[in-house]
This record gives sequence, C-alpha cells and structure tokens, in this order.
Amino acid sequence: MIRKLKSGEYRLYSRKKNPKTGKRRNLGTFKTRAAAEEHERAVQFFKRQ
Repeated sequence: MIRKLKSGEYRLYSRKKNPKTGKRRNLGTFKTRAAAEEHERAVQFFKRQ
C-alpha cells in the first residue's frame, strides 16, 4: 500500500496491520511513486521465496 506524504515523497506500507501496534509497517520511503511500486513488486517476489 503506497501513500503520498506531505513532503511529496511516497511511503510503502505493509498491507496488513501490525497486531502489536495496530498500525501498518513502514517498508520504505521513495522519491517517486514509480520507485515505490517497483519496490513493492520486489517485496511481493521475496515474500514467496
């Protein structure tokens, strides 16, 4: 899940909420949405390894 921050950057969050904190885990901050989407694909790939 990608959200745009007030600073103009994009942050990648986990899809599920962390049960301990009730918030989504931060998976990285990127300058462009395309970079965030590319990293999201990499995360999904390695989750299946």
